[in-house]
Amino acid sequence: MVSTPFHSIIFLFLVFYAGVKISVADEPETQPVPASWPEQFHALMLMNKSGSIEIVDLWYDWINGRNFNIIQKQLGKLTYDLEWNNGTSFYYTLDASKTCRTVHFEVGILRPNWLDGANYLGQRNVSGFLCNVWEKVDFLWYYEDVVTKRPVQWIFYTGREAHVMTFEVGVVLEDEKWQAPVYCFHDKKKSSE
Repeated sequence: MVSTPFHSIIFLFLVFYAGVKISVADEPETQPVPASWPEQFHALMLMNKSGSIEIVDLWYDWINGRNFNIIQKQLGKLTYDLEWNNGTSFYYTLDASKTCRTVHFEVGILRPNWLDGANYLGQRNVSGFLCNVWEKVDFLWYYEDVVTKRPVQWIFYTGREAHVMTFEVGVVLEDEKWQAPVYCFHDKKKSSE
């Protein structure tokens, strides 16, 4: 039986297509790498842990060795978490109570590349965004938008979720706002962690 040219073309196409699929399958798939954080940024985040809601106004400033979380608890106090690269953190209020607690940690603020070495878990849809997902030392699950490489969400091992609402690269808080109040330096309540 003589085959028609059309059947020959289909046969050659199928052989070629199968060869391409086999050669592509043999190449190792490269996993995405999380983007380093910009050296300076501002983010507004909605934090949720079992219904306990907070808005966190985050100012990250690696260049000047500082990180600032201004935390508004739902229908509660406005608190400030000012962190320095030398491991010193101040937790305070600016209301009439004038509370302040100073804590000294072994390490300073997160480096921009703090996600280096994180375990890639694949892609997930989160709040309408297609995200690459990484896990870092069973402590945190980090979700990054596939297209923009911006953080979308992270979830701590405790179940506390951070939902990133805005993310502004290069936006910096004025220097005078980075000063802990004077009563933080007179209070005897200090601890190390």
